[in-house]
Amino acid sequence: MSARYMYLVRMDVAHDLEPTFNEVYDTEHVPLLLTVPGVIAVARLKKTTLTMIIGGEKKTIVAENEPTYSATYEIESPEVLTTPAWGAAVDQGRWPGQVRPYTKNRRHVLYQRILP
Repeated sequence: MSARYMYLVRMDVAHDLEPTFNEVYDTEHVPLLLTVPGVIAVARLKKTTLTMIIGGEKKTIVAENEPTYSATYEIESPEVLTTPAWGAAVDQGRWPGQVRPYTKNRRHVLYQRILP
């Protein structure tokens, strides 16, 4: 990670719209956001089962009510998220009309890197 800030977006989507959600996110939404000055990189993630050893025991941890999908955006500064370029990119393509209205359990968090 090279950026000083990480913007994390997490959400769920109606099950029957997952193919559209993923296709639009990958082929339109992310490429548009990568054109915004100050956006360094984007990674998409999907929640999966977590089994680990903790306290000497193997445990499966269930993350209840946590969104299924996440996207992490490495950005140069918090101001990137308030630029006209960002505002235009998030409202282009099929995302605002065909995807965003069908998402739920949305979470938006900005993190500042504290270690080099």
